[in-house]
Amino acid sequence: MRILSVVTCALLFGAIVDGQAPVAESAACERLAASLKLPNTAITSAQPVAAGQFTPPAAPAGRGGGAGAAQAFADLPAFCRVAATIKPSSDSDIKAEIWMPLSGWNGKFEQVGNGGWAGTIQYAPLAAALRRGYAAASTDTGHVGGSASFALGHPDKLIDFGYRAVHETAVQGKATIAAFYGNAPRLSYFNGCSNGGRQGFQEAQRFPQDFDGIIAGAPAYTWTDMSLKLVSVAQATLNDPASMIPPSKYPVLHQAVLDACDALDGVKDGLVNDPTRCHFDPNVTECKGADGPGCLTRAQVEAAKRIYGALKDPKTGKEISPGLEPGSELLWAGQAAGPRPFGVSDDLFKYVVFQDPNWDFRTLDLAKHVELARKIDGGTLSATSPNLKEFVGRGGKFLIYHGWADQIVTSRTSVDYYKDVVRALGKSRADTSVRLFMVPGMAHCGGGEGPNTFDMLAALEQWRENGTAPAQIMASHMTDGKVDRTRPLCPYPQIAQFKGSGSTDQAENFVCNAPAGTASR
Repeated sequence: MRILSVVTCALLFGAIVDGQAPVAESAACERLAASLKLPNTAITSAQPVAAGQFTPPAAPAGRGGGAGAAQAFADLPAFCRVAATIKPSSDSDIKAEIWMPLSGWNGKFEQVGNGGWAGTIQYAPLAAALRRGYAAASTDTGHVGGSASFALGHPDKLIDFGYRAVHETAVQGKATIAAFYGNAPRLSYFNGCSNGGRQGFQEAQRFPQDFDGIIAGAPAYTWTDMSLKLVSVAQATLNDPASMIPPSKYPVLHQAVLDACDALDGVKDGLVNDPTRCHFDPNVTECKGADGPGCLTRAQVEAAKRIYGALKDPKTGKEISPGLEPGSELLWAGQAAGPRPFGVSDDLFKYVVFQDPNWDFRTLDLAKHVELARKIDGGTLSATSPNLKEFVGRGGKFLIYHGWADQIVTSRTSVDYYKDVVRALGKSRADTSVRLFMVPGMAHCGGGEGPNTFDMLAALEQWRENGTAPAQIMASHMTDGKVDRTRPLCPYPQIAQFKGSGSTDQAENFVCNAPAGTASR
């Protein structure tokens, strides 16, 4: 009988499968499929994935991803991939995945949010969390595909999308992590943008015990009121062909905005630093004579005013939603160029409010339909409560960010919510727990002409784990893969002010200060 050497035994039992994953951890991962029992949850698979070997499943048509995207995951470490189906109601079918590093776990959990109407596991954000040593989770929120057609005749599925799927994934995800590692995560974070930002708001308000820190970008927390505004944008340009503003004319409006407001902060840099100070009048773009490519007709000017303007309830005069901000013009096409309203909002009325896939958006009447839409929502989709006392009372930290040039979720809704939270908590308590960062020139969740790349998770970690509140967050802008501008992002209501010397493309030449007149805002 051949006697195995100590080295051979170590290789067989001590650590490595295909040069990637520890044997014990791989076996423990596989055992989860049979051994892990969770409420209303079935573990459908639990498999170790060797380093660099993950290939995302094919995505629904038009949703990106698929095997062709495998190269984007080539640098992933070995991990345990757990797939679960969660059924908190008889009509629920929530899919979730939990990814756990086979070695080098940082002891923390990050759950990632979804965009639009969700409908898919978010593999790229899961991978980003894994690269940082996190155990991570994502859910499809209970349906497949990016449409709201799932909600037609399925109220429980709408609840799953609205808030239940994210909560259930958090609970069962953390239980899965505890079963695999033998101890629960020491800290849990949520990170999402757009609908993901709305999900973060729901978590802070409904389930304050789920997470120790939440990042909510461009939060669509006024889901129904936001949709009313976006349908009104489409009505402004599509109800009458004369009102259509061709996308080729968006630069006319945008340049006029810059001419009027770019230099208000003392720096002419192609950005509107604080649109609340920009009192732009679209009349300046009106053609003096015949229509032409460098001006807008009277009907087009009036349409632009409706897009910029706040949407108000015709019965009460109260604001339903702020308008899109000056500086957002270059990206209006998805909302204003047709042939229908922005898809997320269109679907809300087709499948949830009126339950008619053939609904004609031109028939939306604010005087008749605002109350109806809000009643049907009932807080299932929108998350507007400023009462964060329980969340902050247990040490929770809430980071909100929003691009001032957001073309979908009106930027000022985040300012409005922050102000409501300050009133509800008191300024001192709010300052210790909630920060809002408005990003000049950034579009929806990224992109745009301003610095739009930054690390919110690092800022949250420093705040929650080390007690260092973010006084500023460094952001950069890239062109052709090269950084061409850096700028500090400042906690609202502060703005980045130029010190007066040096390059305006370098962050060190700016300082965060409260703008003049802050006390009266």
